Amino acid sequence: MKQIVFTLSLLLTLPMILAACGADLEASYPQGDQEDQRRERYGKLTGEGGLLSIGRDDEEGGGASPIGVNSFLWRATLDTLAFMPLASADPFGGVIITDWYEDPKSPGERFKVTALILDRSLRADGVKVSLFKQIKDQNGMWRDTEVNPSVPTELEDTILTRARQLRVSQTR
Repeated sequence: MKQIVFTLSLLLTLPMILAACGADLEASYPQGDQEDQRRERYGKLTGEGGLLSIGRDDEEGGGASPIGVNSFLWRATLDTLAFMPLASADPFGGVIITDWYEDPKSPGERFKVTALILDRSLRADGVKVSLFKQIKDQNGMWRDTEVNPSVPTELEDTILTRARQLRVSQTR
């Protein structure tokens, strides 16, 4: 019985408590000119175009893009890695992670790629690729092994070439 009375009294007083706590919330947020001054001083959370900068053309040819990285590099990276299963893609952070891919032509060997797009500009150093390789041992366990250092560089070059193709095709 005491629990029921306590619950009912809490339910009846809770709206009054919440209303009293939130009474000054509006006064704490900058309004009108104050908000404009704050944005001018500190900028917006997500940059000039806002969180989704749709319709804003990038000066470097990134196109209208709601993503936080160069749209040509982003699309080219996805195109280049399309044969691998995608584990994660973060367009705001510019990170693409694939799942392990085992080529049917080379059983017992699998690869995983992490691609990081570093800039909103279409530049040669705008993408960084990390490649991981594993080989299956006699016990059926996957073991990490070294990757030829030229392979991630070749992937980066392929991505950059595809990004240039996408940029040229858009300007035509």
